[in-house]
Amino acid sequence: MREAKAIDSLQNDYQYCENVIKHNSASFYHAFKKLPKDKANAVYAIYAFCRYADDSVDETGDKSVQEKNWQNLYHQLKLFEKGKEISSPLWRALRDVFTRYEMDIKPFYEQLEGQRMDINFKQPNTLAELERYCYYVAGTVGLMLLPILATKNHQHLHMYAVQLGVAMQLTNILRDVGEDYQNNRIYLPVDLLEMENYKQKDLEASNINPAFIRVWEKIANRSEHLYAVFQEGIDYFDKDSQLHVLLSALIYKEILKVVRENGYDCLQKRNYVSEENMVRLKQAVEGLTVGL
Repeated sequence: MREAKAIDSLQNDYQYCENVIKHNSASFYHAFKKLPKDKANAVYAIYAFCRYADDSVDETGDKSVQEKNWQNLYHQLKLFEKGKEISSPLWRALRDVFTRYEMDIKPFYEQLEGQRMDINFKQPNTLAELERYCYYVAGTVGLMLLPILATKNHQHLHMYAVQLGVAMQLTNILRDVGEDYQNNRIYLPVDLLEMENYKQKDLEASNINPAFIRVWEKIANRSEHLYAVFQEGIDYFDKDSQLHVLLSALIYKEILKVVRENGYDCLQKRNYVSEENMVRLKQAVEGLTVGL
């Protein structure tokens, strides 16, 4: 009876994490919901942690509150590392993930460093600086997921996981230029903007001109290159995970196409991949030979 209650409780914890991803990222959920149940649950728990970390910074504009939230989350992660985590759905689910898979705590701490970079935000000077930021907030997510999606080869696939995470984060940035500007953040590198003579006043006026498009495309081309590099390693992921990992990459990459089709309006318009296109991409992936 006690064992059955524990199983039910853990299922509820994972359901909590699944609800977080369903509410916040339709594209991620669509890509991973058909994984084997244990793997899907583990993905949901990791996503919930990353969402918790992100919200601790983004849900308030008060820097002192952001810092307090960050310190609280860092303390909770320290407790978790010591096996003394607080009793909440997120941490109980993560404990189960760490029990089932060969997890590494390091990228979880690095993810928090990425959130601290947002608290002390500074516009990147170069694309290399932007990619460094992308590593901390998104490349680390790829490293968190690796032991789940590549159970046998995860030690050898770090580059591919990081490339995918960085590509996705660059895509997020290109999708959310206007929203980020409203939150007093400009992720577009200073040197690219200066090279094209695109000014902050242009951003303020939501000016989509050839200069903006050239800056946007330089970053988009880099993102698409990283997606291509990642795809070269897809056969080394677990057979039951390959389709889902590839689908997540293609759905995110599709966002770039959507922005282009919308005349590069990522300043006032919300760009997203429609449910219809997600289904189309899934069918396309199922038709590929990826060792499945």
